[in-house]
Amino acid sequence: MKKILVPIDFSEQAEFAAKVAAKIAKETDAKLVLLHLLDLPTDVIDPSNYGNSSNSPITLLYMKRAQEQFEKLTKRYFLKNIKVEKSVVFHNPFEGIIEESKRLDVDLVVMGSQGVSGFEEMFVGSNTERVVRHSSVPVMVVKNEIDDFKLTNLVFASDFEDEYKPSLKKIVGFAKKFNAKIHLLRIITPSYFESSFVIKKKINSFIEDSGIEDYTINLYNDRSIEEGIIHFGKEIGADAIAINTHKKRGLTHILNNSISGGITNHAIRPVITFKA
Repeated sequence: MKKILVPIDFSEQAEFAAKVAAKIAKETDAKLVLLHLLDLPTDVIDPSNYGNSSNSPITLLYMKRAQEQFEKLTKRYFLKNIKVEKSVVFHNPFEGIIEESKRLDVDLVVMGSQGVSGFEEMFVGSNTERVVRHSSVPVMVVKNEIDDFKLTNLVFASDFEDEYKPSLKKIVGFAKKFNAKIHLLRIITPSYFESSFVIKKKINSFIEDSGIEDYTINLYNDRSIEEGIIHFGKEIGADAIAINTHKKRGLTHILNNSISGGITNHAIRPVITFKA
């Protein structure tokens, strides 16, 4: 892993994400790229003239404030001895993150989320959900402060349909960077039921030729997919949860039976999404 992109709006959640990203960077000797996006009206900015007297005073003010806040952030203890690159870009959040991740050829995007309950509130209807759906690289979403992030146990929750096979190799490669065990998880609910025999056969077929070595296979019963993922993660002390995504359907496919608004879990693990 060479570069990790962390979108920064200087919120508490963005700092949570930066702290986790810093720990990953330290373990993988990667560089952190802290990206601040300024979404200003086009008639206000002229990025090509930044620093010139003809530039808008409003633009200069926003740039100055961003640089001041960057200075405070980069002095935080968790960024000590970490290779850090700071970037301020004039763009809207969604397109800016996608374009900069491609331009910089990053290996991972780590984002903060303000949601306090459930997977859907972490993603759906937000810039985060749009980044998750369209990003060509893995996206980690962090919603709580984690003082000493480690990746020893990674849950991969999926329905293990063939269309998601390409994402498994990416997950296996990611887990191997941390020597993490992968816990393959299929949630069984009353409305999302298959026999254990069929599911295990499907999973064994799914993992063929993936290079996966250190793993477990788990079938877990719960009222909803979302609750099952959260409860299983808590039971095994998972450090993060991996989910495969689809460009057209995003996360709604795997979460189509989840109960929104009924779960409040402030200890939810970081979620890493991998596009199939």
